[in-house]
Amino acid sequence: MSWIKEGELTIIERFCANVIKAGPMPKHVAFIMDGNRRYAQKCHVKRQQGHSEGFDKLAQTLRWCLNLDIREVTVYAFSIENFKRSKEEVDGLMELARQKFSRLLEEQENLKKHGVCIRVLGDLPLLPLDIQELIAQAVLATRNYNNDVSESLLDKCLYTNNSPNPDLLIRTSGEVRLSDFLLWQTSHSCLVFQSVLWPEYSFWNLCEAILRFQMNHSALQKARDLHMEEGKRQQLESDQAYVTNKLQQEGSASHGDSQRRRTLLQKYAALREERIQSFLQALEHKRVDFLERLCTVSA
Repeated sequence: MSWIKEGELTIIERFCANVIKAGPMPKHVAFIMDGNRRYAQKCHVKRQQGHSEGFDKLAQTLRWCLNLDIREVTVYAFSIENFKRSKEEVDGLMELARQKFSRLLEEQENLKKHGVCIRVLGDLPLLPLDIQELIAQAVLATRNYNNDVSESLLDKCLYTNNSPNPDLLIRTSGEVRLSDFLLWQTSHSCLVFQSVLWPEYSFWNLCEAILRFQMNHSALQKARDLHMEEGKRQQLESDQAYVTNKLQQEGSASHGDSQRRRTLLQKYAALREERIQSFLQALEHKRVDFLERLCTVSA
């Protein structure tokens, strides 16, 4: 039986799902699956059993998300800090993750998208040398093209750039912190902290989180729109300042030549976009090459 399809919704759950879907729905939900070890302690079972039930709960939650038309899910699965745990627990987690995620990937046709994030703590030296070099070259280039670097560009440099930012982030177990998970991407997300331990998570817990999202949807959307407009305004002001400086160098800034100003503004914006796209293409090429080499080594 399919791991994803196990456990259909009951009649009352389907009814409630249809009611909830009448309102605005999150397209992308992120989960911090916290509480496996505390669940094991509560139930007087081994930690490995708690982690195993946590992975099974993920499969069940993905099924709920499908029924609610949530087609993109990102989960906090493991962090570098988790390596501080006992070797037995870490080895067990790695093997469990290998088994469960392999099974999940085999069934990926049932999902539009799913993501697994491994949080890496550290500095730039953790990056491959060739990507470090490319970024360093880009930083040096900004000395001549200060307007090229923006929040939008940094957003496109992230590994998550092909996904929309999460509309809703849920953390279980009662912990009220993000643990450095998707900090950039969740700046305008609805954050919901629930006290339930992850293996005990239920369809109703998910519905509660979605209802909180719906209650705050208008305010969140307004904040996103204002943030986007502010970014555009800052970029335009920066471009205009560059054009003014250029005209001053030409000695024509005081002539009031609006057509000349508009032409320079359009030309500068087009050249900046060309430089940015060239950089992003080079970065993607380096990234793909690195991942291919990583897969070859792993094989």
